[in-house]
Amino acid sequence: MVSVGIALHGTSLITVIVTTAGFNLSLGNAASMIGLELALIALIAAIEPTLRGMSAGLLILAALAATMTGASVAPDSLTVLAWQTRAHVLISLLSYGLLTVGAIVAVYALVHERRLRAGRISAFNQLFAPLETSESLLFGITAAGFAGLALAIISGATFVDDLFAQHLAHKTVLSLLALIVFGALLAGRFFAGWRGKRAISLYLSGFALLFLAYFGSRYVLEEILHRSWG
Repeated sequence: MVSVGIALHGTSLITVIVTTAGFNLSLGNAASMIGLELALIALIAAIEPTLRGMSAGLLILAALAATMTGASVAPDSLTVLAWQTRAHVLISLLSYGLLTVGAIVAVYALVHERRLRAGRISAFNQLFAPLETSESLLFGITAAGFAGLALAIISGATFVDDLFAQHLAHKTVLSLLALIVFGALLAGRFFAGWRGKRAISLYLSGFALLFLAYFGSRYVLEEILHRSWG
């Protein structure tokens, strides 16, 4: 059933994004594409029984994101892109989707830890993976997301001529700050063994910066200023 839903989501998304006039890279379609990635990751994660609670949360978010397909289309969001730009967009969205999964894992781990500290043991706890599993998964996602984000920033720099004229200054600065936070988290884990609440808080701080960099900047440009990047 989930596989059918993912297939339908992917098919409808492709028809909306890929048009004869160019790529429709609106805010809604970008969110929907990330939702599709969340659904695919949820389907794979569900193979492991301890991760099925998290998978359910991912599928709920994916379903919400799917409702944004075709929404919030900016007047000039239809663009013909060079292959380098398409590669940059794909890397960026894949990295963001992966780091979104990490944010969900972090929230699950934080809630689970608080429940255990409070001695709240019930059947509801079965929705959570063991804390050791969640932490290992979180740092694996952080490493992969850090590499993807770095590659996205580097690839994006190849077609930027003027950060201010192309409305990319805020996005670039916030993305670089997020990269620094994720890098600091990985360094802290490797050299000082950071874990628990400190690691989770730092991860969520980095993700908040990344969220503002992408969706915050795009919302202001498309919905308020009626402009687009580039």
